[in-house]
Amino acid sequence: MTMQIGDQTIMASDGQCQGTQTYQGFALSLTVKSEVEADRRFNALAEGGQVSQPLTKTFFSPRFGMVTDRFGVSWMIHATP
Repeated sequence: MTMQIGDQTIMASDGQCQGTQTYQGFALSLTVKSEVEADRRFNALAEGGQVSQPLTKTFFSPRFGMVTDRFGVSWMIHATP
């Protein structure tokens, strides 16, 4: 799913495509315009939460990571190339 909130595009996914699939809610994907902004948002979401993949460079993004915030919501943060 994709939704637009102001100038931000929010994308949602139903899983991480690993192992046996079970429904565990949803994950939000947030695309930001810079690596600095990715760091800022990722660190804010990680405060009191749990990092499942630290921010790193990938083939599709200069900065990508996954985190579950303190409320149990899963996030994927990535900077545009």
